[in-house]
Amino acid sequence: MPDLDTLRPGPESPPATGQQRRFRPEIQGLRALAITLVVIYHVWVGRVSGGLDAFFLLSGFLLTGQLQRAHAKGGIRLIPLWKNIIARLLPAALTVLMCTAVACILLLPEERWFQAIKEIIASALWYQNWQLAADSVNYLARNNATSVVQHFWSLSLQAQFFLGWPLVVAIGLYLARRTSLGARAVIAGLATIMVAGSLTYSVWLTGINQPLAYFHTGTRLWEFGLGVLLALLPATLPLPVWSRLLLGWAGCLALLVCGIVFDVSTGFPGYLALWPTLAAAAVLIAGHTGSRFGADRLLSSAPLQRLGGISYALYLWHWPLLMFWLILRGRESVDLLGGVLVVGTALALAVLTHRFIEQPLRARTRSGRTRRGYRFGVLMLVPVLCLTGGWQATASQMASRTFEIGDPHYPGGLAKDLPDDEIPAARPLPPRISLFEDWQMVNDWHCEHPISGDEFGFCSTGPAKPTKHIVVAGDSHNQQQIAAILPAAQKHGWKITAMLKGSCPFSTGSENDPDAADCVAWNEHAQRYILDVHPDLVVTSASRNVRVGLTESTPDGFVAQWRNLADAGISVLAIRDNPRFDFVPALCQFSKGPDDRSCSTPRQELLADQPPYLGVGELPPQVSFLDLSDYLCDTRLCRPVVGNVIVYLDDNHVTASYMRTLSPVVERNLLEVLSR
Repeated sequence: MPDLDTLRPGPESPPATGQQRRFRPEIQGLRALAITLVVIYHVWVGRVSGGLDAFFLLSGFLLTGQLQRAHAKGGIRLIPLWKNIIARLLPAALTVLMCTAVACILLLPEERWFQAIKEIIASALWYQNWQLAADSVNYLARNNATSVVQHFWSLSLQAQFFLGWPLVVAIGLYLARRTSLGARAVIAGLATIMVAGSLTYSVWLTGINQPLAYFHTGTRLWEFGLGVLLALLPATLPLPVWSRLLLGWAGCLALLVCGIVFDVSTGFPGYLALWPTLAAAAVLIAGHTGSRFGADRLLSSAPLQRLGGISYALYLWHWPLLMFWLILRGRESVDLLGGVLVVGTALALAVLTHRFIEQPLRARTRSGRTRRGYRFGVLMLVPVLCLTGGWQATASQMASRTFEIGDPHYPGGLAKDLPDDEIPAARPLPPRISLFEDWQMVNDWHCEHPISGDEFGFCSTGPAKPTKHIVVAGDSHNQQQIAAILPAAQKHGWKITAMLKGSCPFSTGSENDPDAADCVAWNEHAQRYILDVHPDLVVTSASRNVRVGLTESTPDGFVAQWRNLADAGISVLAIRDNPRFDFVPALCQFSKGPDDRSCSTPRQELLADQPPYLGVGELPPQVSFLDLSDYLCDTRLCRPVVGNVIVYLDDNHVTASYMRTLSPVVERNLLEVLSR
């Protein structure tokens, strides 16, 4: 991770009062230990280790030490400081991003291009953690594969702290001059507030939305803040040698076992992140023991010093190399030999990056020539952004291939009623590059967000004075059906209101997780809304969980909601659910061809002859059903491509392109129900 090189002695700056300036090799060794854990856990264990949390604490410690020395010399000059930080961080990072972008173009499957473009830009501009945080609360983003630049989230977080904390300190020092408080007391107070507030927020958000909390800046600031508070302590604490020995080894051991003791990927940050941060703090407090039995003796060894020096470059390189190895090998994990090759290559590239990029810029910084390094760092943004911009333009052009409803080359689901010899040969659509983007969006409609924690809110489209009002209520499978409903609504002047929450079908409770209070609250609110606005029709699900083994069912909660609406005089059209698979049919046919039998599933293994809702007993006449199974599967197979249109964008969601081909079928049923 970034080495601000703030603890090395130099004639240009005298020691700050109460803070001895000297090189502390144990810090470099701690960096080496942390990066070793990060790499080993990423490559071979498939988990995270807590090593990054140690880096966050070190970043707060080192940056605050630098600010203290600048203040002691006469004041903190923000512009030169920020130029220095940019010159240190950007060149190596942008070198890796440039190489990664080229490798993505050559090696990455097309359906992952848009995700890679988006995240490379976010990484170059230091907001990758926010990009991943946004995706973590986006239900549909679960189709995203692990990004080749996902590791830049921590660098983005550090960059945000490096740019923001000096400004906070400068404001604090201004306040100190205006009051009777000392500078150290003001900075300590600000850091304490940051630690207390951020840790509290981290514990709370981790408990209710851990994926979001993991990448959120606000949940991580306290880890930097602990480093800040450590930097404000006296340089030499009055501790006996034996306690320093104990602290040093306890800190190293605690950091080593963190990833073993805790499931860091699902429990962090929260209070669990106190473990690795306090472990790193213990090593810093132990400092130099002067004993040959101290942990600092090991951390100060030459191999760890060299490894610590290249830790930033090693972190930058190891992740994309690992991801491309897995892509090329078609695997989800790496074996021992493959891991050795990945790590060895990363080490070699890290040495080259450190030698020819980091060290020359560091020399310019020490000599005071930060302007050239700053310009070089910023100018390196240009080729990265130009490359990704051109790549995105090309990808968008490739994704622009589409068709209109009724195109004889792309009958899609209507191919059911056509002889095979009447369907012209054509390249399947949507294009592979836009497969994961081929989805009916509603968040560009007029949307309201009635309760916190919703994903799409209540979104409406249609004329101000519609002829009919249709509410589509349920989860993502109901959202996909809007693609078939929308053309009919536009044709007849209907208004559509989408009331959607991922993994939360319209029921009296929560069908996926009985304890999901947010889903229960959502359904209660949706029911009240429907009863209040009294639409002409509610479109929802008739069944769920259509999988191999004939697991399809109609939950009692579905039936109860139909009865509730029917009692209020509201018509219901319940649509039978589509199949779910344990693989992605589209990706299978991309690699093996649409006629490969392994990409299709026998219909009889998924769908019973009689849908389950026909066995629930007598229902009110306001409840009608629509079964599209014959348009999704033929009499024998559920295929990945029907009528030259790709059916599924992932393992269970139907593409918007395919649903649009079913619009005439859905329109006939809607008109029949609405005319009653």
